Amino acid sequence: MPRLMPDTGPQRVLAASNFIYTVGSGLYLTAGVLYFTEAVHLPASQVGLGLGIAGFLALALGVAVGHLADRHGARGIYGATLVVQALATAGFVLADSFWPFVLAVCAAAAAKAAGIAARSPLIRHYGGDRPQEFRAYLRAVTNVGISFGAMLAGGVVAVGTLTAYHLMVVGNAIAFVVSAVILILLPPVAPVPTTGGPRWIALRDRPYLLLTVLDGIMAVQFKVLTVAIPLWIVGATTAPHWLISATMLTGTIIVVAFQVRASRNIDSPAAGAHAYRRAGAAFLIACALISLSAGIPACAAATLLITAVVIHTIGELWHSAAGFEVSFALAPRHATGQYLGVFGLGAGLAEAFGPGLLIALCITWGRPGWYVAGAMFALTGLAAPPAVRWAQNQQHHQHTLQTQLAPTDKASTA
Repeated sequence: MPRLMPDTGPQRVLAASNFIYTVGSGLYLTAGVLYFTEAVHLPASQVGLGLGIAGFLALALGVAVGHLADRHGARGIYGATLVVQALATAGFVLADSFWPFVLAVCAAAAAKAAGIAARSPLIRHYGGDRPQEFRAYLRAVTNVGISFGAMLAGGVVAVGTLTAYHLMVVGNAIAFVVSAVILILLPPVAPVPTTGGPRWIALRDRPYLLLTVLDGIMAVQFKVLTVAIPLWIVGATTAPHWLISATMLTGTIIVVAFQVRASRNIDSPAAGAHAYRRAGAAFLIACALISLSAGIPACAAATLLITAVVIHTIGELWHSAAGFEVSFALAPRHATGQYLGVFGLGAGLAEAFGPGLLIALCITWGRPGWYVAGAMFALTGLAAPPAVRWAQNQQHHQHTLQTQLAPTDKASTA
Protein backbone atom coordinates (compact mmCIF):
# COMPACT_ATOMS: atom_id res chain seq x y z
CA MET A 1 0.00 0.00 0.00
CA PRO A 2 1.21 3.58 -0.59
CA ARG A 3 2.33 5.55 2.46
CA LEU A 4 -0.54 7.42 4.10
CA MET A 5 1.26 10.76 4.42
CA PRO A 6 3.92 12.37 2.21
CA ASP A 7 7.37 13.15 3.58
CA THR A 8 7.31 16.96 3.74
CA GLY A 9 4.91 19.70 4.81
CA PRO A 10 4.42 21.17 1.31
CA GLN A 11 3.73 17.69 -0.09
CA ARG A 12 1.10 17.15 2.61
CA VAL A 13 -0.55 20.47 1.75
CA LEU A 14 -0.71 19.54 -1.93
CA ALA A 15 -2.02 16.08 -1.09
CA ALA A 16 -4.72 17.47 1.22
CA SER A 17 -5.79 20.04 -1.38
CA ASN A 18 -5.86 17.33 -4.03
CA PHE A 19 -7.94 14.99 -1.84
CA ILE A 20 -10.64 17.59 -1.13
CA TYR A 21 -10.68 18.57 -4.80
CA THR A 22 -11.14 14.99 -5.99
CA VAL A 23 -13.98 14.32 -3.53
CA GLY A 24 -15.78 17.15 -5.31
CA SER A 25 -14.74 15.79 -8.68
CA GLY A 26 -16.09 12.37 -7.73
CA LEU A 27 -19.50 13.92 -7.09
CA TYR A 28 -19.59 15.43 -10.56
CA LEU A 29 -18.03 12.52 -12.44
CA THR A 30 -20.62 10.15 -11.01
CA ALA A 31 -23.78 12.25 -11.23
CA GLY A 32 -23.00 15.37 -13.27
CA VAL A 33 -24.50 14.14 -16.52
CA LEU A 34 -27.51 12.77 -14.65
CA TYR A 35 -28.02 16.19 -13.06
CA PHE A 36 -28.30 17.89 -16.44
CA THR A 37 -30.43 15.19 -18.06
CA GLU A 38 -32.65 14.05 -15.16
CA ALA A 39 -32.93 17.17 -12.97
CA VAL A 40 -32.50 20.01 -15.47
CA HIS A 41 -34.16 17.96 -18.25
CA LEU A 42 -31.74 18.88 -21.01
CA PRO A 43 -31.73 16.40 -23.93
CA ALA A 44 -28.80 13.98 -23.81
CA SER A 45 -27.72 15.11 -27.27
CA GLN A 46 -27.42 18.73 -26.06
CA VAL A 47 -25.47 17.64 -22.98
CA GLY A 48 -23.05 15.67 -25.16
CA LEU A 49 -22.61 18.61 -27.53
CA GLY A 50 -21.98 21.03 -24.69
CA LEU A 51 -19.43 18.76 -23.04
CA GLY A 52 -17.67 18.34 -26.40
CA ILE A 53 -17.45 22.12 -26.89
CA ALA A 54 -16.10 22.49 -23.36
CA GLY A 55 -13.48 19.80 -23.97
CA PHE A 56 -12.10 21.50 -27.05
CA LEU A 57 -11.98 24.90 -25.33
CA ALA A 58 -10.09 23.37 -22.41
CA LEU A 59 -7.40 22.08 -24.76
CA ALA A 60 -6.49 25.62 -25.80
CA LEU A 61 -5.94 26.96 -22.27
CA GLY A 62 -3.66 24.39 -20.67
CA VAL A 63 -0.48 25.50 -22.45
CA ALA A 64 -1.13 29.22 -21.95
CA VAL A 65 -1.92 28.92 -18.23
CA GLY A 66 1.04 26.60 -17.71
CA HIS A 67 3.24 29.33 -19.17
CA LEU A 68 1.67 31.90 -16.80
CA ALA A 69 2.39 29.60 -13.85
CA ASP A 70 6.06 29.37 -14.88
CA ARG A 71 6.39 33.15 -15.21
CA HIS A 72 4.16 34.56 -12.45
CA GLY A 73 4.14 31.97 -9.67
CA ALA A 74 2.40 28.62 -9.77
CA ARG A 75 0.64 28.74 -6.38
CA GLY A 76 -1.36 31.88 -7.12
CA ILE A 77 -2.28 30.79 -10.65
CA TYR A 78 -3.33 27.32 -9.49
CA GLY A 79 -5.41 28.76 -6.65
CA ALA A 80 -7.12 31.13 -9.08
CA THR A 81 -8.08 28.24 -11.38
CA LEU A 82 -9.69 26.45 -8.42
CA VAL A 83 -11.74 29.53 -7.52
CA VAL A 84 -12.88 29.95 -11.13
CA GLN A 85 -13.82 26.28 -11.27
CA ALA A 86 -15.81 26.65 -8.04
CA LEU A 87 -17.74 29.65 -9.41
CA ALA A 88 -18.40 27.90 -12.71
CA THR A 89 -19.59 24.76 -10.93
CA ALA A 90 -21.92 26.80 -8.71
CA GLY A 91 -23.29 28.25 -11.94
CA PHE A 92 -24.66 24.81 -12.81
CA VAL A 93 -27.57 25.62 -10.48
CA LEU A 94 -28.59 28.42 -12.88
CA ALA A 95 -28.03 26.39 -16.07
CA ASP A 96 -31.66 25.74 -16.92
CA SER A 97 -31.27 25.81 -20.73
CA PHE A 98 -28.69 24.95 -23.36
CA TRP A 99 -26.60 28.11 -23.63
CA PRO A 100 -26.25 28.79 -19.88
CA PHE A 101 -25.26 25.13 -19.57
CA VAL A 102 -22.61 25.52 -22.29
CA LEU A 103 -21.24 28.67 -20.67
CA ALA A 104 -20.97 27.01 -17.25
CA VAL A 105 -19.39 23.75 -18.40
CA CYS A 106 -16.96 25.59 -20.70
CA ALA A 107 -15.75 27.75 -17.81
CA ALA A 108 -15.46 24.73 -15.51
CA ALA A 109 -13.63 22.55 -18.06
CA ALA A 110 -11.25 25.36 -19.02
CA ALA A 111 -10.42 26.05 -15.37
CA LYS A 112 -9.85 22.34 -14.74
CA ALA A 113 -7.41 22.01 -17.66
CA ALA A 114 -5.65 25.21 -16.65
CA GLY A 115 -5.34 23.99 -13.07
CA ILE A 116 -3.69 20.72 -14.11
CA ALA A 117 -1.02 22.66 -16.02
CA ALA A 118 -0.56 25.27 -13.27
CA ARG A 119 -0.08 22.58 -10.60
CA SER A 120 2.81 20.93 -12.46
CA PRO A 121 5.54 23.41 -11.36
CA LEU A 122 4.39 22.93 -7.75
CA ILE A 123 4.71 19.15 -8.06
CA ARG A 124 8.17 19.52 -9.59
CA HIS A 125 9.35 22.03 -6.99
CA TYR A 126 8.05 20.22 -3.90
CA GLY A 127 8.23 16.66 -5.23
CA GLY A 128 11.78 16.12 -3.97
CA ASP A 129 14.35 14.20 -5.99
CA ARG A 130 11.59 12.19 -7.68
CA PRO A 131 8.62 14.47 -8.48
CA GLN A 132 7.33 11.69 -10.74
CA GLU A 133 6.90 9.44 -7.71
CA PHE A 134 5.06 12.17 -5.82
CA ARG A 135 2.82 12.61 -8.87
CA ALA A 136 2.06 8.89 -8.67
CA TYR A 137 1.18 9.31 -4.98
CA LEU A 138 -1.22 12.10 -5.91
CA ARG A 139 -2.87 9.79 -8.46
CA ALA A 140 -3.50 7.23 -5.72
CA VAL A 141 -4.97 10.00 -3.54
CA THR A 142 -7.11 11.06 -6.50
CA ASN A 143 -8.64 7.60 -6.78
CA VAL A 144 -9.46 7.55 -3.06
CA GLY A 145 -11.06 11.00 -3.24
CA ILE A 146 -13.10 10.20 -6.32
CA SER A 147 -14.32 6.99 -4.65
CA PHE A 148 -15.59 8.98 -1.65
CA GLY A 149 -17.26 11.48 -3.98
CA ALA A 150 -18.84 8.66 -5.96
CA MET A 151 -20.34 7.14 -2.81
CA LEU A 152 -21.85 10.50 -1.84
CA ALA A 153 -23.18 10.95 -5.37
CA GLY A 154 -24.80 7.52 -5.17
CA GLY A 155 -26.98 8.82 -2.35
CA VAL A 156 -27.93 11.86 -4.42
CA VAL A 157 -28.94 9.68 -7.36
CA ALA A 158 -30.96 7.42 -5.07
CA VAL A 159 -32.95 10.41 -3.77
CA GLY A 160 -33.21 11.86 -7.27
CA THR A 161 -34.86 15.19 -6.41
CA LEU A 162 -33.85 18.58 -7.82
CA THR A 163 -32.97 19.76 -4.32
CA ALA A 164 -30.64 16.79 -3.80
CA TYR A 165 -28.89 17.49 -7.09
CA HIS A 166 -28.57 21.20 -6.23
CA LEU A 167 -26.99 20.29 -2.89
CA MET A 168 -24.55 18.05 -4.78
CA VAL A 169 -23.57 20.92 -7.09
CA VAL A 170 -23.08 23.28 -4.14
CA GLY A 171 -21.03 20.65 -2.32
CA ASN A 172 -18.85 20.24 -5.40
CA ALA A 173 -18.22 24.00 -5.56
CA ILE A 174 -17.45 24.16 -1.83
CA ALA A 175 -14.90 21.37 -2.21
CA PHE A 176 -13.06 23.40 -4.88
CA VAL A 177 -13.05 26.51 -2.65
CA VAL A 178 -11.70 24.52 0.32
CA SER A 179 -9.02 23.02 -1.95
CA ALA A 180 -7.95 26.56 -2.94
CA VAL A 181 -7.95 27.79 0.68
CA ILE A 182 -5.68 24.93 1.77
CA LEU A 183 -3.09 26.18 -0.72
CA ILE A 184 -2.55 29.24 1.48
CA LEU A 185 -0.49 26.93 3.72
CA LEU A 186 1.82 26.16 0.79
CA PRO A 187 4.98 28.29 0.55
CA PRO A 188 4.96 30.20 -2.74
CA VAL A 189 7.24 29.11 -5.57
CA ALA A 190 9.27 31.93 -7.07
CA PRO A 191 8.63 32.50 -10.78
CA VAL A 192 11.29 31.00 -13.04
CA PRO A 193 13.29 33.69 -14.88
CA THR A 194 12.87 33.82 -18.61
CA THR A 195 15.59 32.58 -20.93
CA GLY A 196 16.52 33.58 -24.42
CA GLY A 197 14.79 32.10 -27.43
CA PRO A 198 11.16 31.66 -28.47
CA ARG A 199 8.43 32.01 -25.84
CA TRP A 200 6.43 28.90 -26.80
CA ILE A 201 9.33 26.46 -26.83
CA ALA A 202 7.18 23.43 -25.97
CA LEU A 203 5.21 23.83 -29.19
CA ARG A 204 8.51 23.79 -31.14
CA ASP A 205 9.85 20.65 -29.45
CA ARG A 206 8.93 18.04 -32.07
CA PRO A 207 10.08 14.94 -30.11
CA TYR A 208 8.04 16.08 -27.10
CA LEU A 209 5.03 16.74 -29.34
CA LEU A 210 5.36 13.22 -30.76
CA LEU A 211 5.40 11.78 -27.24
CA THR A 212 2.32 13.87 -26.46
CA VAL A 213 0.50 12.31 -29.42
CA LEU A 214 1.57 8.78 -28.47
CA ASP A 215 0.53 9.27 -24.84
CA GLY A 216 -2.79 10.68 -26.05
CA ILE A 217 -3.48 7.59 -28.16
CA MET A 218 -2.55 5.37 -25.23
CA ALA A 219 -4.77 7.48 -22.93
CA VAL A 220 -7.84 6.22 -24.80
CA GLN A 221 -7.39 3.16 -22.55
CA PHE A 222 -8.83 5.11 -19.61
CA LYS A 223 -12.21 4.96 -21.36
CA VAL A 224 -12.12 1.17 -21.64
CA LEU A 225 -13.18 0.68 -18.01
CA THR A 226 -15.57 3.63 -17.82
CA VAL A 227 -17.25 3.48 -21.26
CA ALA A 228 -16.54 0.33 -23.29
CA ILE A 229 -16.75 -2.40 -20.63
CA PRO A 230 -20.07 -1.22 -19.09
CA LEU A 231 -21.70 -1.06 -22.54
CA TRP A 232 -20.17 -4.44 -23.48
CA ILE A 233 -21.40 -6.11 -20.29
CA VAL A 234 -24.94 -4.86 -20.82
CA GLY A 235 -25.19 -5.41 -24.57
CA ALA A 236 -22.95 -8.33 -25.48
CA THR A 237 -22.54 -10.66 -22.50
CA THR A 238 -24.67 -12.67 -20.08
CA ALA A 239 -22.66 -11.34 -17.11
CA PRO A 240 -24.73 -9.74 -14.31
CA HIS A 241 -25.00 -5.96 -14.48
CA TRP A 242 -23.58 -5.53 -10.97
CA LEU A 243 -20.27 -6.61 -12.50
CA ILE A 244 -19.96 -3.05 -13.87
CA SER A 245 -19.45 -1.74 -10.33
CA ALA A 246 -17.16 -4.67 -9.51
CA THR A 247 -14.88 -3.89 -12.45
CA MET A 248 -14.65 -0.22 -11.47
CA LEU A 249 -13.92 -1.11 -7.84
CA THR A 250 -11.27 -3.64 -8.86
CA GLY A 251 -9.43 -1.09 -10.99
CA THR A 252 -9.62 1.59 -8.28
CA ILE A 253 -8.24 -0.68 -5.55
CA ILE A 254 -5.29 -1.76 -7.72
CA VAL A 255 -4.40 1.85 -8.58
CA VAL A 256 -4.60 3.02 -4.96
CA ALA A 257 -2.51 0.08 -3.74
CA PHE A 258 0.18 -0.13 -6.43
CA GLN A 259 0.55 3.13 -8.40
CA VAL A 260 3.38 4.49 -6.25
CA ARG A 261 5.14 1.13 -6.18
CA ALA A 262 4.87 0.81 -9.96
CA SER A 263 6.39 4.28 -10.42
CA ARG A 264 9.45 3.64 -8.26
CA ASN A 265 11.08 1.34 -10.80
CA ILE A 266 10.35 3.69 -13.72
CA ASP A 267 13.04 6.20 -12.88
CA SER A 268 14.40 7.31 -16.25
CA PRO A 269 13.02 8.17 -19.70
CA ALA A 270 14.35 4.86 -21.03
CA ALA A 271 12.50 2.97 -18.28
CA GLY A 272 9.40 5.00 -19.11
CA ALA A 273 9.69 3.99 -22.76
CA HIS A 274 9.84 0.30 -21.84
CA ALA A 275 6.85 0.78 -19.50
CA TYR A 276 4.84 2.19 -22.41
CA ARG A 277 5.72 -0.95 -24.38
CA ARG A 278 4.65 -3.26 -21.54
CA ALA A 279 1.44 -1.28 -21.10
CA GLY A 280 0.57 -1.67 -24.77
CA ALA A 281 1.04 -5.43 -24.54
CA ALA A 282 -1.13 -5.60 -21.40
CA PHE A 283 -3.92 -3.65 -23.08
CA LEU A 284 -3.79 -5.97 -26.10
CA ILE A 285 -4.18 -9.05 -23.89
CA ALA A 286 -6.99 -7.43 -21.89
CA CYS A 287 -8.90 -6.41 -25.03
CA ALA A 288 -8.62 -9.95 -26.39
CA LEU A 289 -10.01 -11.42 -23.15
CA ILE A 290 -12.90 -8.95 -23.11
CA SER A 291 -13.83 -9.92 -26.66
CA LEU A 292 -13.96 -13.58 -25.65
CA SER A 293 -16.52 -12.89 -22.91
CA ALA A 294 -19.39 -12.63 -25.40
CA GLY A 295 -21.60 -15.64 -26.04
CA ILE A 296 -20.47 -17.77 -23.08
CA PRO A 297 -22.12 -18.61 -19.72
CA ALA A 298 -22.42 -15.79 -17.18
CA CYS A 299 -19.92 -17.23 -14.69
CA ALA A 300 -17.25 -17.76 -17.35
CA ALA A 301 -17.92 -14.29 -18.77
CA ALA A 302 -17.57 -12.68 -15.36
CA THR A 303 -14.29 -14.53 -14.71
CA LEU A 304 -12.85 -13.43 -18.06
CA LEU A 305 -13.94 -9.83 -17.53
CA ILE A 306 -12.46 -9.53 -14.03
CA THR A 307 -9.22 -11.11 -15.27
CA ALA A 308 -9.14 -8.66 -18.17
CA VAL A 309 -9.71 -5.72 -15.82
CA VAL A 310 -6.82 -6.80 -13.59
CA ILE A 311 -4.48 -7.08 -16.59
CA HIS A 312 -5.76 -3.81 -18.05
CA THR A 313 -5.22 -1.99 -14.75
CA ILE A 314 -1.66 -3.30 -14.50
CA GLY A 315 -1.13 -1.80 -17.95
CA GLU A 316 -2.72 1.41 -16.67
CA LEU A 317 -0.19 1.54 -13.82
CA TRP A 318 2.68 1.23 -16.31
CA HIS A 319 1.16 3.75 -18.71
CA SER A 320 0.56 6.35 -15.99
CA ALA A 321 4.03 5.89 -14.50
CA ALA A 322 5.60 6.17 -17.96
CA GLY A 323 3.69 9.38 -18.64
CA PHE A 324 4.75 10.88 -15.30
CA GLU A 325 8.40 10.04 -16.00
CA VAL A 326 8.83 11.19 -19.58
CA SER A 327 6.66 14.31 -19.23
CA PHE A 328 8.72 15.63 -16.28
CA ALA A 329 12.17 14.30 -17.19
CA LEU A 330 12.09 15.64 -20.76
CA ALA A 331 10.68 19.06 -19.83
CA PRO A 332 13.17 21.86 -19.03
CA ARG A 333 12.80 23.12 -15.47
CA HIS A 334 12.23 26.74 -16.52
CA ALA A 335 9.18 25.76 -18.63
CA THR A 336 7.61 22.94 -16.59
CA GLY A 337 4.10 24.39 -16.67
CA GLN A 338 4.20 25.06 -20.38
CA TYR A 339 5.56 21.61 -21.24
CA LEU A 340 3.13 19.78 -18.95
CA GLY A 341 0.34 21.86 -20.45
CA VAL A 342 1.36 20.61 -23.89
CA PHE A 343 1.60 17.02 -22.64
CA GLY A 344 -1.92 17.34 -21.28
CA LEU A 345 -3.20 17.99 -24.80
CA GLY A 346 -2.87 14.28 -25.54
CA ALA A 347 -5.07 13.28 -22.61
CA GLY A 348 -7.52 16.03 -23.55
CA LEU A 349 -7.89 14.67 -27.07
CA ALA A 350 -8.35 11.17 -25.67
CA GLU A 351 -11.07 12.55 -23.40
CA ALA A 352 -12.81 14.14 -26.38
CA PHE A 353 -12.46 11.36 -28.96
CA GLY A 354 -11.86 8.22 -26.89
CA PRO A 355 -15.47 7.37 -25.98
CA GLY A 356 -16.71 7.69 -29.57
CA LEU A 357 -13.78 5.70 -30.93
CA LEU A 358 -14.24 2.82 -28.49
CA ILE A 359 -18.00 2.74 -28.99
CA ALA A 360 -17.53 2.59 -32.76
CA LEU A 361 -14.88 -0.14 -32.56
CA CYS A 362 -15.86 -2.29 -29.60
CA ILE A 363 -19.62 -1.85 -29.32
CA THR A 364 -20.90 -1.08 -32.83
CA TRP A 365 -18.41 -3.32 -34.67
CA GLY A 366 -18.21 -5.85 -31.87
CA ARG A 367 -15.62 -8.52 -31.20
CA PRO A 368 -13.19 -7.63 -34.06
CA GLY A 369 -13.13 -4.04 -32.82
CA TRP A 370 -11.62 -5.14 -29.51
CA TYR A 371 -8.68 -6.67 -31.38
CA VAL A 372 -8.23 -3.46 -33.40
CA ALA A 373 -8.28 -1.38 -30.22
CA GLY A 374 -5.77 -3.71 -28.55
CA ALA A 375 -3.50 -3.56 -31.59
CA MET A 376 -3.66 0.24 -31.53
CA PHE A 377 -2.44 0.28 -27.92
CA ALA A 378 0.28 -2.29 -28.60
CA LEU A 379 1.63 -0.45 -31.66
CA THR A 380 1.64 2.82 -29.73
CA GLY A 381 3.67 1.17 -26.99
CA LEU A 382 6.18 -0.11 -29.56
CA ALA A 383 6.55 3.41 -31.00
CA ALA A 384 7.39 4.93 -27.61
CA PRO A 385 11.05 3.79 -27.20
CA PRO A 386 12.34 5.36 -30.46
CA ALA A 387 10.34 8.53 -29.71
CA VAL A 388 11.91 8.77 -26.25
CA ARG A 389 15.39 8.23 -27.69
CA TRP A 390 14.77 11.06 -30.17
CA ALA A 391 13.68 13.36 -27.33
CA GLN A 392 16.72 12.41 -25.22
CA ASN A 393 19.10 13.05 -28.12
CA GLN A 394 17.60 16.49 -28.67
CA GLN A 395 17.77 17.24 -24.94
CA HIS A 396 21.44 16.19 -24.89
CA HIS A 397 22.16 18.31 -27.97
CA GLN A 398 20.59 21.39 -26.39
CA HIS A 399 22.52 20.82 -23.14
CA THR A 400 25.77 20.53 -25.11
CA LEU A 401 25.08 23.80 -26.90
CA GLN A 402 24.35 25.57 -23.62
CA THR A 403 27.57 24.21 -22.11
CA GLN A 404 29.59 25.40 -25.09
CA LEU A 405 28.03 28.86 -24.99
CA ALA A 406 28.49 29.30 -21.23
CA PRO A 407 32.26 30.18 -21.29
CA THR A 408 31.58 32.71 -24.04
CA ASP A 409 28.84 34.33 -21.99
CA LYS A 410 31.11 34.58 -18.94
CA ALA A 411 33.91 36.08 -20.98
CA SER A 412 31.63 38.73 -22.45
CA THR A 413 30.54 39.83 -18.94
CA ALA A 414 34.05 39.87 -17.47
